Amino acid sequence: MLNHAIDPVLLRVGPLEVRYYGLIYALGFVMGYFMLLHLAKKRKIRISKDDASDLILWLLIGVVAGARLFYVLFYNLPYFWQNPFEIFFIWQGGLSFHGGLAGAIVAACLFCRKKKVELLELLDVMAIPAALALALGRIGNFLNGELPGTATNVAWCVNFPGVEGCRHPSQLYAAAKDFFIFTVLWMLKDKNLPKGTLAFTFLLMYSMLRFMVEFTRAPDPQLGYLAFGLTMGQLLNVGLFAIAMGCLAYVRNSRTKSHS
Repeated sequence: MLNHAIDPVLLRVGPLEVRYYGLIYALGFVMGYFMLLHLAKKRKIRISKDDASDLILWLLIGVVAGARLFYVLFYNLPYFWQNPFEIFFIWQGGLSFHGGLAGAIVAACLFCRKKKVELLELLDVMAIPAALALALGRIGNFLNGELPGTATNVAWCVNFPGVEGCRHPSQLYAAAKDFFIFTVLWMLKDKNLPKGTLAFTFLLMYSMLRFMVEFTRAPDPQLGYLAFGLTMGQLLNVGLFAIAMGCLAYVRNSRTKSHS
């Protein structure tokens, strides 16, 4: 049994606070920028430094907008229907990975149309730093003491401040999942694979592993457990898994036809 005694604030200057969470997310975007340039160069995708900066900005906007929209629609629509202005209060929390993913894809589509870059090639390049950024974000969740897991008596359970009972450190399980995905994608990056394989492999692995990790994560209190005793995150991941499988089959068949 462990006690979570981590102060999420690294530095306080008057009313201003520098939090680990914000620093970790900033680090994720900086690392993503340089990794994006490196991978694009290796794959001979024509993206300049300015283009990469534009893409990171577009992705930031797309991820936040999509993540918030999905959270509102799928996780707490009755509340936001009664309090519509709070939709914009994103600092209070309430973002959905699946919405962020949809927003990132929309941003990537718009970027590719403007810069004349092939979408599947760009998605392959984006998938690798995305997995790393997600892993860092889950560590940030643990430092913040947020998104605790379900109650348990395992030896490594954690007592989070303000949370009843000892809990699974599901944030760290999720971080390990994302680091694993990053490692697999990094090992595959130099293989001669059909365009889109890395991106859809990322989605496939994420949906499967997130589904399993979700069993140790406390459900959203306003929703609880839904159909078949699953959480909203698990149900969305079932859909994501089906999409990833279909997309992988498509890119594989497209390559087979092109070589026949």
